[in-house]
Amino acid sequence: MHVQEWLETVPAVVIYVLVGVVIGLESLGIPLPGEIILVSSALLASQSGEVDPVVLGACATGGAIIGDSIGYAIGRKGGRPLLARLGRRFPKHFSEANVASAERSFEKWGMWAVFFGRFVALLRIFAGPLAGVLRMPYWKFATANVLGGIVWAGGTTAVIYYVGVVAESWLKRFSWLGLVLAVAVGLTSMLVLKRRAAKHQAEQPLEPEAA
Repeated sequence: MHVQEWLETVPAVVIYVLVGVVIGLESLGIPLPGEIILVSSALLASQSGEVDPVVLGACATGGAIIGDSIGYAIGRKGGRPLLARLGRRFPKHFSEANVASAERSFEKWGMWAVFFGRFVALLRIFAGPLAGVLRMPYWKFATANVLGGIVWAGGTTAVIYYVGVVAESWLKRFSWLGLVLAVAVGLTSMLVLKRRAAKHQAEQPLEPEAA
């Protein structure tokens, strides 16, 4: 069962909690498909009146900000030994190469690495803990964390929701046009094949009659 299909079977309150928890855990540093859950939920909200996009966006934003904040606290307390433990537990995501790449991003962009990290799957997992490990001043982290959480979670929810609404409206309005086009293409294909078959048959040499 796909994520979208499963979400359709659960109450709206479960979706709100699920989105907030999954995104929060992902932001904390646990590799989870937060973006997939958020996009699927926003699409469902555009197709169903049961899921409120405003509440959904608020839950996603809250989960992102809180998760990153907890990740920062854990990273600040655990230091580099924490990254080593995470590397052993999640070698695909917290490998030495990935950690080094994330560190270079932090050295180059500073607090903006936390902000823009929201929009990159790998940095979204790293941002909070790594900011703590590198002891980024908390006010810088908090500013980037809150702004990034609002823009990413709230913005993603709004964009996907409105795209879903417009797409559904467009498909309903022009569904008859799609049917007409499908029939026209089918008839055209049939006529072309029929003409080619007749032409091919006419070009075949006649066999001599038996004496």
